Amino acid sequence: MLNRIAVILMILFVSFSCNAQGKGVKLIKNTELKEVLQKNNNIQLIDVRTENEFNSGTIKGAKNINYFSKDFKQEISKLDKNKAIYIFCQVGGRSAKAAKIVSELGFKEVYDLKDGYSEWNK
Repeated sequence: MLNRIAVILMILFVSFSCNAQGKGVKLIKNTELKEVLQKNNNIQLIDVRTENEFNSGTIKGAKNINYFSKDFKQEISKLDKNKAIYIFCQVGGRSAKAAKIVSELGFKEVYDLKDGYSEWNK
């Protein structure tokens, strides 16, 4: 009986974990993003951290749109929905939430940097 409950809980956990990233959002590793940037440095790269975090260091070419800003959706909506958008934060929590919102706003190709800026130089 306990084994069945454990299996059911595991299935539910995995199901909810998969949905947390958001429909249409793809996780991208820092090595993959570095390859994208080498091929094309004119991408929509969005740092959703605070202004202070952004000013302390960011990925070259990134635009700062603070996830906690009341204007977040409005600022994101100004970007090209038909062009790929790459989103990151410090460790991945805010960017996952932001990427979900961006996808819901109708952006076709949304990438979320796995583990965020904290892993960028590793």
